[in-house]
Amino acid sequence: MLEFSKKILQKVSFDKKLFTKELQKSARWIEKHEVSALKIWVLTSFAHYKDTILEVFDQVS
Repeated sequence: MLEFSKKILQKVSFDKKLFTKELQKSARWIEKHEVSALKIWVLTSFAHYKDTILEVFDQVS
């Protein structure tokens, strides 16, 4: 599921609103032990959305 989430996020990264929506879904769907891996990957790959990413992961935790 982690790899699937990465593919989706890469495809929707052009639109902040869509990216946020898909990140929220991904953070809920993936296994608990994969959440930190997703967070690290997203922060390094999409640093320009840092505030949005941190907000999403704060809501999930």
